[in-house]
Amino acid sequence: MTEIHRRTFLAGVGATAAAMTLSPARVIAAAAEELPRINIPAPITTAERLQRLAKARALMGRHGIGAIIVEAGPSLDYFTGVQWWRSERLTAAVIPAHGEPIIVTPFFERPSVAESLSIPAEIRTWNEDEEPLKLVAGFLRERGVAGQPVGLEETDRYFILDRLKQQLPAVRVVSGNPVVRGCRMIKTPPELALMQAANEIMLASLRYAGTRTREGMTPADIDAMIAAAHKHLGSSYDGGLILIGESSAYPHGSHKPQIVKRGEIVLMDCTSSVHGYQADITRTFVFGADPTPDQRKLWNQVHRGQQIAIQAAKPGVPAGSVDDAVRRVYESWGFGPGYRLPGLPHRTGHGIGMEVHEPVYLVHGETTPLAPGMCFSDEPGLYIPGKFGVRLEDCWYMTQSGPKFFTQPPPSIEQPFGPGA
Repeated sequence: MTEIHRRTFLAGVGATAAAMTLSPARVIAAAAEELPRINIPAPITTAERLQRLAKARALMGRHGIGAIIVEAGPSLDYFTGVQWWRSERLTAAVIPAHGEPIIVTPFFERPSVAESLSIPAEIRTWNEDEEPLKLVAGFLRERGVAGQPVGLEETDRYFILDRLKQQLPAVRVVSGNPVVRGCRMIKTPPELALMQAANEIMLASLRYAGTRTREGMTPADIDAMIAAAHKHLGSSYDGGLILIGESSAYPHGSHKPQIVKRGEIVLMDCTSSVHGYQADITRTFVFGADPTPDQRKLWNQVHRGQQIAIQAAKPGVPAGSVDDAVRRVYESWGFGPGYRLPGLPHRTGHGIGMEVHEPVYLVHGETTPLAPGMCFSDEPGLYIPGKFGVRLEDCWYMTQSGPKFFTQPPPSIEQPFGPGA
């Protein structure tokens, strides 16, 4: 038996029953007793955001863009610190190529929006019977850029474009990607430090829950332990993906009831957030028994796939070439071809930062060259419909000399959470 399996059985039936009947408060208390603290860096500073705005202005000048419009969401937080949600009421920043930006928001939301604003910016408000895009158009005229291309952040909603054109019929709206992506894709040392903490907390939480998984538990039972670990360690957690048995063969799971059984696959794919910066880690293990030859083989193939991906990731190569490298080897093993099943039906990895999934993606055909500061997941899972699947996922960032993992992939199926776990 493996170490994790020995620990599982030594816990006994009493521990199993207790684990599945603990109240949320007791689960959190247990985590507090057993988990060490992980250092959390300070949030992004005003000085850092001012550097971002300076870079955005330089990129606007390079691409001939007069201003960009960024509505509520990660990019608004990225540039201004304003943490707000999207609704039918517009809250957005208008960032010009020269001078300070403005924040447009409903009149009654002004005090709340101002609480998280961390850069010099005028807040211009509109009432319920007024058109917020009139404020945007007026600001563009004031700054003398109404006749220049205006960039929209790629997730901005259509009504912004539509109603801006009603105010400025001649406005030329272009993609804001050269500016927003140009800034957000390249992480700075303070961003990397926050992501490092998020990844360490995520792995510690998976290890905590995985080594305490018991027969008869449901995905919700396991997820509760992960959530308790997050709460104790100081990160945000929105719920994870826990797949048991055949459900692991489907990358995003199944609605069928699942419980932990001896000898079955348990797949845990979860995210963590520290001051707005994300981690995304997946671990797969066999509960309560030695792996079957098929389980071990697939696990080892995915483990090899992770190494192929990280070895293919070099500064300057197209992002899609990483996916291609993994897929070539998988096809030589009889999977696929391409994105067919049994095999790897999804991309090898995704960009990550303030969003769990963000550009650029490790997918066939992506030509963006890898550059220092870019961050990605490495998750070349393999899935056999009707049977089971394996996914191992760790995040990494590019340096001048090559890629570096935030967390190390597990060494073997016997040690799914690393040495000693």
